[in-house]
Order: sequence, then C-alpha cells, then structure tokens
Amino acid sequence: MSIVYCGVCPHPPIAVPEVGQAEADKVIDTQKAYWEMGRRVKESGAETMVIISPHAPVFRDVVGINGLPVLKGDLGGFRAPQVAFELKNDRLLVSEIQRQARDLGLDVVQLGETMERQYDINLQLDHGVTVPLYFFQKAGVKLPLVHVSMAVAPPEKLYLFGLAVRRATESLERKAALLASGDLSHGLIRSAPSGYRPRGKEFDVSIVKLLAGADIAGVLKMDQDLVQQAGECGYRSIVMMLGALDGYEVKAEILSYEGPFGVGYLVASLEPGMENKEHSLYGKLQDVAREEMARRRAGESFLVKVARDTLERHVKGELRPVISTIPEEFGGRAGVFVSIKKHGNLRGCIGTIAPVRPNIVEEVVANAVSAGARDPRFHPVRPEELPDLEYSVDVLQLPEPVNRMDELDPKEYGVIVRSGHRSGLLLPNLEGVDTVDEQVSIARQKAGIGPNEPVQLERFKVVRYK
Repeated sequence: MSIVYCGVCPHPPIAVPEVGQAEADKVIDTQKAYWEMGRRVKESGAETMVIISPHAPVFRDVVGINGLPVLKGDLGGFRAPQVAFELKNDRLLVSEIQRQARDLGLDVVQLGETMERQYDINLQLDHGVTVPLYFFQKAGVKLPLVHVSMAVAPPEKLYLFGLAVRRATESLERKAALLASGDLSHGLIRSAPSGYRPRGKEFDVSIVKLLAGADIAGVLKMDQDLVQQAGECGYRSIVMMLGALDGYEVKAEILSYEGPFGVGYLVASLEPGMENKEHSLYGKLQDVAREEMARRRAGESFLVKVARDTLERHVKGELRPVISTIPEEFGGRAGVFVSIKKHGNLRGCIGTIAPVRPNIVEEVVANAVSAGARDPRFHPVRPEELPDLEYSVDVLQLPEPVNRMDELDPKEYGVIVRSGHRSGLLLPNLEGVDTVDEQVSIARQKAGIGPNEPVQLERFKVVRYK
C-alpha cells in the first residue's frame, strides 16, 4: 500500500519547550508520544508527509491544499520565531490528489498567491502543522510536505479525501504518511481556555475508544450533536485521514492521551495492514448514494426529467429530446433557471429572468444545456459525472418593483437588482442566504454593482420543481 503510515496528532504550542518553557513539562506524555510517532514515520519508508490542519484556511465543502512551491512557517505567534520551518511542497502529489478527488466527487482547490490576496488568507504553515513538524524533525523526519486544510462537510464526504490521497500516491507510486492534526475537546474542565463543555469528556472518551479499536465506521457514525457540543477541532481532520485506510486491516494504538490544560491531546498511531474488502466503507457509501439517487430519479417532476434528459443527451453528443406533448401548465412563457448539484455542491446554474423561447419547456431545454456546459464558474459536465447529478428547475413568476428593503424576504422572494444596463438576480430560499442584506449584496456582486451605487429592486416568487 502506498499510504505507509497514518496518525492523529494534537498541536499544543505549549508542548514545544521554546514556547511552553516550564509548562511544557506538564504534557511530557504528549511529547514522548510525538517522538515515538516521528520514529515510526521515519521507519515507515514514507517519501512524503501529508498533514491535514484545522487551522489552515477552511472552506465549506471544499478542501484547500497549499500550492506554494516552498512551504514556510514558524511559531512567532507564540513568542518563538526562532522555531521556523521551510519545506519543499510535493506539488506533483498535490495536483494528483486534486485529480483523484474530482473523480470521487470531492472539490479540492490549490491555494496560491492570487487566492491569498483575493480572499485575504494566510498560506504560512499554521501551528496545526508546525507543532507536529517540530517533534518529527527532532526524530529525524525530513520529508517534502503537503499542507492540507480541513473542510466543513458531512463525514461521508470528508472521508473521500483520504481515499483520494491514497489513489494519488498509488498513481505516482509514492509512499506517504498521512496525518490528521487536531485537538479533542477544548472544554474538559471549568478553567479551560474556551470554557467548560459538559459533553467534552464524553466526546474524548468515545473517539479514543473508537480509534483504539480501529472502528472507522464508528467514527463516521458519531453523534454529530456530540461532536458539535464537544468544542473540538480534530474530528473532521481525523475523518479525512481515515479514508486512506478504507478496505484495509488497521493496527491501531493510542500512544498517549492527556488534558492537563482542559484541552484533549490525543496521539494515535494507525498503521495499514493487509487489504480486506470487508472493511471498505466506500462501497457501502456508494450503494447508499445510488439507492438515494434511484429514489430521487423515480420521483422527478416532468420539467426535471426534461432538464436531465437534455443535458445527458448533450454531453453524450446526441440530439436534443423531441417533446411531442407539452402539459398545458407549461405551454405558457416564463423565465426559468436550471440548477445542477453534485454530491450536494452546486455544479451549474443558468437561467433567464424573462422568457426568450416559445414555452417553458423550451426554456428548460436551452437552460439545461447552458447550466451543464456553459456556466463560466465550472468546467463543462463530463459523461462520467452524469449519474451523480441532481437537478432542480425554478419557474419565475412575474417580478414586481419594491421600494423598501423590508418588502423583501430571502426565503419567500427572489430579488433582482438593476443599475443602468447591469442587473443581477438571486433565487429565493438558498442555503446560506438568511438575510435581505446578504441576498441583495450577492445579487449586486453578480451584476458588478458596487455596494453604494443606487439600484432599483424587484422581487419575484418561483415555483420550484425537483
């Protein structure tokens, strides 16, 4: 197997003697476990080290990987700037992980200088990486690094990342160690830095037990309310790492666990053994996804079936469908938006504010092709993606002008903003858009209208078909 070692490691800067000084002795068990993990990484034969950190730039549903040629960082933020690191980035592996993740339906982006400026993010190595590196280098580990950002997404989706890393290392015939950096509950005691979390200890005990038994399915199935209430920062990194072990026997060992400052510090070793397909969760997750998609397809509305059939034919190079009978309710004209999602993420959305075709069905046909093949935010849909796509169709009702912001409601109404020849539209009831200000701001951005420019506002309702 190309993934030769996996592990879970905490990142308390206080454990570094140059930072913690006398206080560092209070986590001596964590230090010793780190040195032991470093020894195991060195003896594993790993040629590259991949570390997932919750303190790198974090995105929702998207995994970021540092794309800078040279990775640098220090512990200057913890009064120890002399503890500094400079490592070569394994950019070939980064690109291959991105490619493999895409085939699994997971979005991975490379973060570079342009994105650093555009999104005001910091691509210096964070302490989620520099603290482990300190101890690994003391143990003689000197390897190229891949610096990965933890993502916020359902466990089943995060799990795919580890699988993508494994497939990438197999493709490149490169041995790698994959490590999940993260602390457990930050609220174990009343004096904990972030306050007491009544269920913090319960979470720590649960995940330590699950990892000790190499119960990967149990980790993914953990009560998400418990995870949220624990006040942790390691769960998602751990799930992302565990995907690399899918379908293999695992030799698990808890090297240490302690929490003298009210934060749970776990060092766990997970070494892959023989392949065992009975231990594969990926196949089971795929089966569940296929069953869910089959149920969804069976319940598709007429317009959604038209949209899906149209795009599938277009992607396969076939002629557009011939629709001989159009239901009376769709014989009229209206603006229409076709939205496409893949594994819960937007994959394309194109529409018309006002009708430009003879009827609603023809509007859907045209916009389905545009959403799948001409949305400038995405690459055109590929044939292998078609089984994973979900569609919805929004038929717009006639817009009406509004004079005040309090006449808008992002759950009930979509909004159109106009300034001269520029206009921007946002559909109603979109995930993450909860206020009128957010709705109007996004519509302004789509139209290229500045936040202080005067605009005319219109609202509209939609009939959404799934």
